[in-house]
Amino acid sequence: MRAIGLMSGTSLDGIDVALIETDGERVTGFGPSVTDPYDAGDRNLLRQALEEGRALQSRTARPGVLGAAERMVTTLHAAAVERFLAANRIERASIDIVGFHGQTVLHRPQSGLTVQIGDGAALADALRLPVAYDFRAADVAADGQGAPLVPVFHRAIARTIERPRPLIVLNVGGVANITFLFDGEDPIACDTGPGNALIDDFMRSRNGEAYDDGGATAARGAVDWKFIERVLAHPFFAAPLPKSLDRNAFAFANLCLSTYSLADGAATLAALTAAAVARIVPHLPQPPASVIVAGGGAKNRTLMAMLAERLAPARVETATDAGWSADALEAQAFAFLAVRAQRGLPITFPSTTGVPRPMTGGVIALPALAKPIAQ
Repeated sequence: MRAIGLMSGTSLDGIDVALIETDGERVTGFGPSVTDPYDAGDRNLLRQALEEGRALQSRTARPGVLGAAERMVTTLHAAAVERFLAANRIERASIDIVGFHGQTVLHRPQSGLTVQIGDGAALADALRLPVAYDFRAADVAADGQGAPLVPVFHRAIARTIERPRPLIVLNVGGVANITFLFDGEDPIACDTGPGNALIDDFMRSRNGEAYDDGGATAARGAVDWKFIERVLAHPFFAAPLPKSLDRNAFAFANLCLSTYSLADGAATLAALTAAAVARIVPHLPQPPASVIVAGGGAKNRTLMAMLAERLAPARVETATDAGWSADALEAQAFAFLAVRAQRGLPITFPSTTGVPRPMTGGVIALPALAKPIAQ
């Protein structure tokens, strides 16, 4: 089957679009991929939605700016797919399904709530293609964490490469998460703590930059290890697996950095991300022999150096170095999950989200009528 995956992560950088060929168990081909960046107005609306999302008590409520943000997310995803099809001369009829993650505005599984805005049914109508969406809800309803969802995809693509095991696939998006793979068993997974979100928010608040490009700012700074130890005293880091986080769970950390220089704050937050990843190792059955880093964090050279130091003697490399796409990996994963959802195959496991049994998930929306794409 040919599937398109769509991902808009908690870093709020844009919409990733990727095509793969898969039967939901193996990936037999990787097609093109692209990132459609959000403009400043899009990001501002999404940040407002994240702020208002904190007060949500219902998965379906869309008060205030959340309704406008959901319409924008749906429209922009539809337009991104249309451009992707046109740019790569892909026939619409050759696509079997689209996997649509939406934009997470609240993730509080301990309260039974995870909210991703984006109208899957409207997207299916606009694209005139089946769309799988709302991947997290069934897991959370079954007392799972609802995250991470990508480990089953990591397991599939890890089978195609030779690396010493155990192998960790580390995704550093707004929140960082790991997949632990060993001996053909079900993957073990969890969120590890802050990823890029704190660094990005700090940079934006201090100099207006969306992120620390290449980790250049952090490279000039000094790390405050006492600050890191105070943050790591949070109960989350001692909690057993599986576990997951909301993007804003550690937003307080930036308030504590108001007196730091730009370089020292960036260095300290990068070191916090690396230290949080290292804190997960004692919770695993064995230390990793190999670590493959994906997501925006793989482009932060300072963070990569910190991870290599913290996770030694494991070999640490980027997804690109492993022959994968660091940028498209999560979009590819949601294409894979869409096919698994369509086939009724499990997407989460007791060892990845804490559900009582392997569970499928996602809602399949079939297109009703052809509708024009809103611009």
